[in-house]
Amino acid sequence: MRWGKDAKGRSPWTRGRVLASLAVLTSALSVFHTAVPNTVGNLGSLLEAFLPWLGLAVPGLLVLALLRRSATALVALLLPVAVWAHLYGGLLLPGAGAGGRGAPDLTAVQHNVSDENADPVGTAEALIDAGPDLIALEELTPSALPLYERSLAPAYPHHAVEGTVGLWSKYPLTDVRLLDIRPSGIGEGWNRGLRAAARTPWGEVAVHVAHLPSVRIRLTGLDSGYRDESAGLLGEAVAAEEPATVILLGDLNGTLDDRGLAPVTSQMKSSVRSFAFSWPAVFPVSRIDHVMTRSATVTDVRTLPATGSDHLPVVAGIRFAS
Repeated sequence: MRWGKDAKGRSPWTRGRVLASLAVLTSALSVFHTAVPNTVGNLGSLLEAFLPWLGLAVPGLLVLALLRRSATALVALLLPVAVWAHLYGGLLLPGAGAGGRGAPDLTAVQHNVSDENADPVGTAEALIDAGPDLIALEELTPSALPLYERSLAPAYPHHAVEGTVGLWSKYPLTDVRLLDIRPSGIGEGWNRGLRAAARTPWGEVAVHVAHLPSVRIRLTGLDSGYRDESAGLLGEAVAAEEPATVILLGDLNGTLDDRGLAPVTSQMKSSVRSFAFSWPAVFPVSRIDHVMTRSATVTDVRTLPATGSDHLPVVAGIRFAS
């Protein structure tokens, strides 16, 4: 079959309508993803976890459109290309996500170090080399914690640990306490939140370190009940903070687009000018590790090279209001 009429008498403009419809659907999902309901299998949150990857539908549809010799489908494909370029194209430009809002006042690193990390010392050294002012770690184990403490102590004399999360700081920490984000269905001893006040040159800053429950992709959809409940508790803790400035460092097991994190993301801001995918380390497809602020600006977000963890470290610059 050439680009003329096919055996059924259809021209390049009258065949391939299904492919054209799929192109339009891809565009609609990218723009109106919040309209996808979560009532069945949390499909909306599942889509939002991998939203930029909808762009992969374009090359597949392009091949099918060429095989189908459909001019209609080829023209329709311009729509998802334009939508993706508008939403994410700027993130591919050189320098995207790097300091576009001025030099940061403070730098923070967020890293889920993994409870199976075989090289805690090497991981700590890699984080120190990035020169941050704050370091938040999750999945600290009793055996690895002393190694992190000894390795980080010379550069970070102030630190606090609650359960499996910890915060290391160049600035004094006060009012350290457990941040209770434990969902009602999880038993005692599950401590994955920490709150501290950092005395910085820009004033006292409330720092939260959080590791929300994992989500699971099952045949029935996305299982995120515990994560969503924990996000609600974290959102309440942020809202209750008296200091105007809050920094949140954590593995939230969700992206900024995920509506399940709305109790947090509706109050906090982060940089969206970089993909900075942090998980899984072997082939990152999603940024689930975050540095977020209230009454401050995240100037840039990037990832560091892989450590012994299944997550990549995320480093972000923070600028305080003048």
